[in-house]
Amino acid sequence: MNISTLLQGLATFAWIGFFGVLVLIFTRASRNQPAKGLSTVVVVLLVVALLLTTVGAGLVFLQANEYGVVISAFAPNGYREVALTPGLHWIIPFVESVQKYSIARQTYTMSSTSSEGSVQGDDSIQARTKDGQQIFIDASVIYAADPTQLIQLHTVWQNRYEENVVRPVARAAIRNAVSQFGVEELVSTKRAELEQAIREEIETKLKANNIIMSDFLMRNIRFSDEYAAAVEQKQVAEQQAQQAKFVVESKKQEAEQARQIAQGQADAAVIAAQGAAEARLIQAKAEAEANQLLSQSLTPALVQYQYILKLAPGVQTIFIPSGNQFILPLPDTTTP
Repeated sequence: MNISTLLQGLATFAWIGFFGVLVLIFTRASRNQPAKGLSTVVVVLLVVALLLTTVGAGLVFLQANEYGVVISAFAPNGYREVALTPGLHWIIPFVESVQKYSIARQTYTMSSTSSEGSVQGDDSIQARTKDGQQIFIDASVIYAADPTQLIQLHTVWQNRYEENVVRPVARAAIRNAVSQFGVEELVSTKRAELEQAIREEIETKLKANNIIMSDFLMRNIRFSDEYAAAVEQKQVAEQQAQQAKFVVESKKQEAEQARQIAQGQADAAVIAAQGAAEARLIQAKAEAEANQLLSQSLTPALVQYQYILKLAPGVQTIFIPSGNQFILPLPDTTTP
């Protein structure tokens, strides 16, 4: 409670007391009872009531978020040229009055949900895109009256600026910006660009009307039922295409894996064959070298001896007459 309100309250009680005592005086007078002391009381109450009423009407207290425009019968234009700032002020009682304006931030919401919007019912903005698609936008504008331009705001709009400026400016800016974009752009990559375009237009037009825009919030974008169904079908088709692509890639990977396994097996077989061939080559080389060494070590006597052993493996000693031939002819190892 500020001092102005307190004084007005006290003035009200003083007037009640004044009229109460006045009624009592008339009642006593009608009964021929003395009212000597009551006359002084009624005069005192009248003076106090007038004084408190006058002072209360002249004092104006503005909260920290309030500015005031003084409506004055003595001012050339009907109002003072400078707005009152927060605090306690004196105006001419009964001749001047103060129109208070809040400079606090306010939010004006336009939404399809009735409990959220400033207007009951569906208050979302209907707009058409560049390609003719209808969309619905829920949005909020956060704004405040410009305290440095409060006199001009009062002169033009008084306290009707929310309904007559903020609302139509915001709705027109949204429709204008939406018409510059295609619906596919709004669905995919251009939503932030749309929001920025709306913000800039609203800010410019509100500033021209002595209102400061703090922020613009595009809360939601809804599409027509037909377009939403088309988008859903497209998404389903894209998902199916992605699934088919995944299956194809999976089959390709399986085929590549099988090819790599077969290639590995083939490479292993080649390596094994090469190993076997090299082993056989080494073995043949070793046999050839062994045969060569064996052929170099053979003598006619040794060949004859081996020949006899083959004929009679159990023979340990052979006696032959001196100067006689063998009983059996031995093979001739000297001729090729």
